[in-house]
Amino acid sequence: MPQLDRVLARLESGAASQIILEAEAPIRCVTPTGPQAISQQVLSAKQVLALVSELASADQKAMVAAGRGIRLVYTWNAQPWLVEQDGAAETLRVTVQQHVTHTEPHVVEHAELGSAPAPIPAPAIRRSHAAEVPFEESADTVIARESFESLLREQVRRGAADLHLRVGEPPILRLGGDLIRIEEQPILSDADVTRMVRSIMPAKNQAEFDEHWDTDFAHEITGVSRFRVNVLRDRNGPAAVIRTIASHTVTVEEMGITPEVQQLCSLTKGLVLVTGPTGSGKSTTLCALVDLINRSRHDHIITIEDPIEFVHQSKKCLITQRQVGVHTQSFKSALRAALREDPDIILVGELRDLETIAIALETAETGHLVFGTLHTSTAASTINRIVDQFPADRQDQIRVMLAESLKGVISQTLCKKIGGGRIAAREILLVNKAVSSMIREGKTVQINNIIQTQKKLGMETLNDALLNLVKSKTVDAEEAYVKSAEKKDMASKLRALGYNLDGLAADE
Repeated sequence: MPQLDRVLARLESGAASQIILEAEAPIRCVTPTGPQAISQQVLSAKQVLALVSELASADQKAMVAAGRGIRLVYTWNAQPWLVEQDGAAETLRVTVQQHVTHTEPHVVEHAELGSAPAPIPAPAIRRSHAAEVPFEESADTVIARESFESLLREQVRRGAADLHLRVGEPPILRLGGDLIRIEEQPILSDADVTRMVRSIMPAKNQAEFDEHWDTDFAHEITGVSRFRVNVLRDRNGPAAVIRTIASHTVTVEEMGITPEVQQLCSLTKGLVLVTGPTGSGKSTTLCALVDLINRSRHDHIITIEDPIEFVHQSKKCLITQRQVGVHTQSFKSALRAALREDPDIILVGELRDLETIAIALETAETGHLVFGTLHTSTAASTINRIVDQFPADRQDQIRVMLAESLKGVISQTLCKKIGGGRIAAREILLVNKAVSSMIREGKTVQINNIIQTQKKLGMETLNDALLNLVKSKTVDAEEAYVKSAEKKDMASKLRALGYNLDGLAADE
């Protein structure tokens, strides 16, 4: 079925008079109130022709492929629809409207269209992905989408990090690290949650959710924010967690990233890892580092993400952002292909499996700067996690590769601030000759001692970072203790400062 059949229903119902397919713009409909974008995906010229070609007969496809003088009549629901290229437009532009045989077809002048919504930069998508452009197909879908997006606007207005939708609960916000129920909202039913999440879910993700019962994708409300959406099933039915993504790229200055860590962005090759538990702000830290490179270097940056969270505009650098499942099949296939795409810097959203880690290490060794993330809590555990991914007979080789290619590990966790909000505490390992030797010899238990004795180089343990936040009255002692990975050491240091941890640290 041609993809545009799903939009023609708008013309048939009278909700719109014309469909506009234009290169470098999303699909739009001309409505009584003016042009309206009905998708978020910006089309390339190739995609416009692919969509039109599906409406053409066999002998018309050559005309469409040429991209000049396109004019054909397509029959849908027993009605004729005129598909015609606007020869006066500066870009490839094709309109679809009801075919009236006794009068000249109405052509909307270019000025009527106004300015297209700001496009989200994205690499050209193959024709087979045309099915992934989301469409609103019914009044129920429109109502569900509006209800959902009103909750997302409330999430942004309150400054909440996450929105939880659960059957049998009202919508729940994560504010300052705590879960707060929106009591004025009704309790959600299975049908409520299903309608809301499917109203914004791309077709690919709907199929993935139906098959695997969970899926991830990004959603944007223009002028409000971008969101990372995870949809799942639990014992009560469908559920969703929606995380707010900053509407602008954050900077290293805003994030309080130290000059020593910023220096990692000037490297020409090597592996830099940002680690921490889920929800610790790893993506935000990586965004700030990529933004610094984008402002200071003249290189090609390729990001491989699932999904794309922060959208980067090319500044001094050229940036190519690819989303797993939309622009590439997997992290490992995209990373392997990236080596043929003239990269200088590669960001891998998640080092998920052995093969992806192996390719990342080889890429870092062969003259590229690679950034990646892992779900580990300390620098030493990060190195152990990578080595342990490999069979025993390869682990010595991997230690040697890590010793040569690893340049830095930033392990972070988010803490509740006194007075509200959250702040990141970061353990910083900068790899020098001493650290390389420890990695090569498998003596990772000694890395913490090196970090403690090399503070003048910009290194810092997680406990020291937490302790500094306590000393500056930014974070409570109890919060610092809970977030510590080395609790015995942390309890000792807090007691030395006069804090009473009785009960909380009874096991120490």
